[in-house]
Amino acid sequence: MSMASGVEGSSSSTTHRHTNRLAKEKSPYLLQHAHNPVDWYPWGQDAFDKAKNEDKPIFLSVGYSTCHWCHVMERESFEDEEIGKFLSDNFVCIKVDREERPDVDKVYMTFVQATSGGGGWPMSVWLTPELRPFIGGTYFPPRDQRGRPGLKTVLSRITEQWQNNRTALESSGVRILEALKKGTSISANPGESPPLAPDVANRCFQQLAHSYEEEYGGFRDAPKFPTPVNLMFLMTYWSVNCSTSEGDEALQMALHTLRMMALGGIHDHVAQGFHRYSTDSSWHVPHFEKMLYDQAQLAVAYITASQVSGEQLFADVAKDILLYVSRDLSDKVNHLQPC
Repeated sequence: MSMASGVEGSSSSTTHRHTNRLAKEKSPYLLQHAHNPVDWYPWGQDAFDKAKNEDKPIFLSVGYSTCHWCHVMERESFEDEEIGKFLSDNFVCIKVDREERPDVDKVYMTFVQATSGGGGWPMSVWLTPELRPFIGGTYFPPRDQRGRPGLKTVLSRITEQWQNNRTALESSGVRILEALKKGTSISANPGESPPLAPDVANRCFQQLAHSYEEEYGGFRDAPKFPTPVNLMFLMTYWSVNCSTSEGDEALQMALHTLRMMALGGIHDHVAQGFHRYSTDSSWHVPHFEKMLYDQAQLAVAYITASQVSGEQLFADVAKDILLYVSRDLSDKVNHLQPC
């Protein structure tokens, strides 16, 4: 059975019960979903036209190939025949690789974060045929469990509301978008100059200092991310304000955070490199995936910390990261030599 019109037969069609439009894509993540029993579309005009012509809401699912919970949701829900049929019958289903389309991911992640208080992947968003979001979330179990609604329940409720209470559903989405635009817009009077760079830097420092966690470093409770951009900012801030107490505080926050991360479980002490984030506030229990861009940013942060502090620990951690990248994340043609 092929659910995708225009997908020509191939050897895969003889070994898989379902083949959808994602079989023609190049993204490894999209290809992983090419044989789901879901009538997936890639992000594009064909999907938008279908939603408008059939007057159906869009189910947008965003993830990436190394995302653990993306694979869990696929296995539990998108490979489920009943859920796949319900999705295909009642929605125009679009799959997006966030690493291929970060622009699309950013727009709808902003909506999900604003409406649910958090975000992450897999990201699940329901849109009008005009691409306006009205409901969003992240991972859903396939069916209700421990008081949490499952994807089947959510899909049924949205379908019912779309058919019987569509005006309220769409107006709610419009109000949310208007609030988002108002909250993120920057207004200035004619002739007014933008704020000076030192003022912006000072405000950023104050915000980080306010959210800083003194015992283990970092800037939030669990889950805790390394945020190397923040650490690089603090070390740069110190370099400009090294003669002030604020500058000293900025450097202390950065170095303590880097030190605690290096000693914690987010740092792989056996196979080198850093996991994506810690599930607790003490950097102890990692989320078991490693991203190339995290290694790149953290290597720069630890090299910079070594240069400004003279501590051998930071230099050793930087070498550790580069060894991991060289061994496990580099191809044979451009293989890096370990330090």
